[in-house]
Amino acid sequence: MKAVHRHSLGHEHEFEPQHGLPEALPADEKILWQGAPDWRLVAVEIFHARKLAIYFALMLTLRAGFVLAEGGGMAEVLSGWAWLAPLAVVAVGIMVALARLSAQTTAYTVTDRRVVLRIGIVLTVTFNIPYRRIEAAGVMRRGKDGHGDLVLTLSPGDRIPILQLWPHARPWQVTRPQPALRGLRNAAEVGRVLTQAWSAARGVPVPVRMPAVASAHDEQASNGSAHGNAHVAGHAA
Repeated sequence: MKAVHRHSLGHEHEFEPQHGLPEALPADEKILWQGAPDWRLVAVEIFHARKLAIYFALMLTLRAGFVLAEGGGMAEVLSGWAWLAPLAVVAVGIMVALARLSAQTTAYTVTDRRVVLRIGIVLTVTFNIPYRRIEAAGVMRRGKDGHGDLVLTLSPGDRIPILQLWPHARPWQVTRPQPALRGLRNAAEVGRVLTQAWSAARGVPVPVRMPAVASAHDEQASNGSAHGNAHVAGHAA
């Protein structure tokens, strides 16, 4: 059973009846929060531009070291860099450009009834995920400054293919993909908004604090296991 309604909008966001939404909200539904990923976080944490830059910097350094160790001079070093340095600039530039495009074409919306993800660089797709289809949620911390991802766990039997979600999904969760609002500077704040709305919609008590999914470090250490995942407020009856 599908978890969401999906709307294909193409890429003409200016024709949206309401920003980030495939249609205007009903009169009795209201937006509680709306935002988009920070492109810098997307570049570093999703497209790994920093790691790629470090890799190329290491390659350039090693190349220079080998040339100098063999008795060459700076002219030989620069000659050896002639093809590698431009490649490094292009590769990192592509990752940064993709991050900017991904962030610019993404809109996350939290209403009092659902979570909406408008995603896609070339082909834009909108996923409407009602709270009755969200079993749990949690914040995946990725930095001491409070930034991170808001991860959603869909009800059993509901599934969105990972290829349709990526990169707006929890890393390494392939067999049971988990939609995620990624690259949020204020992940905990958005989590609190979602927690209150989810609790109200499902008629369960509001928890004292938004639970945390495994941190980024724990996520890598556990190789993507669900260890540390927590329910927003427990199961509704």
